[in-house]
Amino acid sequence: MPSEKQGCIAEVKSATGVNANRCYQCGKCSAGCALNENMDYPPSVVMRLLQTNSEECYGSVLRSQAIWLCASCQSCLTRCPMQIDIPLLMDYLRAQALEKKVANKKSKKIIAFHRAFLDSLRYTGRLYEVGLVAGYKLRTLDFLQDLSVAPRMLLKGKLPLLPEMVKGRKLMKKLFR
Repeated sequence: MPSEKQGCIAEVKSATGVNANRCYQCGKCSAGCALNENMDYPPSVVMRLLQTNSEECYGSVLRSQAIWLCASCQSCLTRCPMQIDIPLLMDYLRAQALEKKVANKKSKKIIAFHRAFLDSLRYTGRLYEVGLVAGYKLRTLDFLQDLSVAPRMLLKGKLPLLPEMVKGRKLMKKLFR
């Protein structure tokens, strides 16, 4: 958790450049969020919890399901009169939840997909669908879900067996470091 002296607002701003104190709680971010109804804390509440600058509220945000449900569609950013980059903030909060090992238990499958997606990018430089699915299945142990779809997709050439690698994979590794 952030130090008492620094507070979560300063930590978040230092890491992302996003100043949650600029939010004046108009609610446009939450009103425009397609996933708002499924979140435990809509975007405006996440912002308010951060504004309290309390370690307890910061912990609540890191343990929330909302940060994992955010699709980073940027609808909140385009609606925000203060142009607060909530998707960037949510991305940072997800990374902090993983680093501090406090991620929401209900978000296990979302986190598994998140990690499988990033692994695909890390190793090939682009999305490799077969690798993404394999990584997701291994993490969730849900091997039978969507099993009937794979053969048809393979036959139609929608799932290449070998990944297409991008040039400059060293740059990708540097990006992930």
